[in-house]
Amino acid sequence: MTGGSRPAGGPSSVRVQVAARVRQGRARVRTAFVPVLQAVVAAGVAYWIGAEVLGHSAPFFAPVSAWVALGFTADRDLRRVAELAVGVAIGVGLGDLVVHVIGTGAWQVAFVLLVAALTARFLDRGPMLTTQAGVQAIVIVGLPAVSASGGPVGRWTDALVGGLVALAVAALTPSDPRRRPRAQGRAAVEELAGMLRLLARGMRGRTEHDVEDALIRGRASQPALDEWQDAAASARDLGRVSPAARRHRTELAWIGQSAVRVDRAVRNARVLARRALASVQADHERDLGPVADAVDRVALAADALAAALGSGSEPLRAREDLLRLAAELDPFTLTPDDLQAQSLLLLVRSLVVDLLEAAGVDPRTAREALPEI
Repeated sequence: MTGGSRPAGGPSSVRVQVAARVRQGRARVRTAFVPVLQAVVAAGVAYWIGAEVLGHSAPFFAPVSAWVALGFTADRDLRRVAELAVGVAIGVGLGDLVVHVIGTGAWQVAFVLLVAALTARFLDRGPMLTTQAGVQAIVIVGLPAVSASGGPVGRWTDALVGGLVALAVAALTPSDPRRRPRAQGRAAVEELAGMLRLLARGMRGRTEHDVEDALIRGRASQPALDEWQDAAASARDLGRVSPAARRHRTELAWIGQSAVRVDRAVRNARVLARRALASVQADHERDLGPVADAVDRVALAADALAAALGSGSEPLRAREDLLRLAAELDPFTLTPDDLQAQSLLLLVRSLVVDLLEAAGVDPRTAREALPEI
């Protein structure tokens, strides 16, 4: 069975990209659900304290402070939460002071921003504190009628309440810094495995549209890879400064290295898909079965690697499968009379080395696992 080439950006291309976006969106929602729920509850509790305990008619800045300090991710180092909470409190407090003493206007906004930023820089080197102090001061002075309740320091009190609630939530619900990069690593590697399975099907059946869809899916996976690398870098930084996260530094370092190497593997897989597409287009009768079989086995190993990343376990099965496959990847044995197929197998060899390194095999051992050519 063969298939004709389709115009770039056609209905199938859109379908593949939308499907990739949906999968990545679901993965983000799964990762963010619990942190968002915690922040939402904290914001509600902060508002309730401001309204029912303090008696403020509109404690607007209580939930604002709680939400800003906690955010929507699980990377909640107490220092970071405290920085944000203090930054909001400083900005709101200075803004309240300026409004009640010298009123509002353009120069007052500039003045309170200057004072808030310099005060925050004096108190701490963290950029988040300074940013939040300036933003909240501008909001207070620029919109003085918003949530003005509770007297001269009512809004500052609300911000303080929100910050304290956020700190309590962060302290009582310690997060595992490995959770987010684990989940995103699993999602990213599963995208690679899905792309490879589609590519293998296209090469085996010599169907251009499957190979094209594999290439599109590989390109659409880049946001997931970028998010994983960002999450891994954030978790690794947290492991350096947070006493609770330091015991996970070895795994966090491995996840970060795997993110870089899987990104490289996906780039190689895209090159493989482009070359496979050109080969199929040039000759619909070419037998790419041996290459397709090898790609299918890489996909199975990628599934095993994704499962190990998601659970934080040692990727033993992925290593074994990849090492076994690597030893068999001799293009002159698998495809002795087809230069095009041999060139594709050379790309598969590079892909296998990248995934071996992502699975924790040192680069020299990964390369030596391949037959000499």
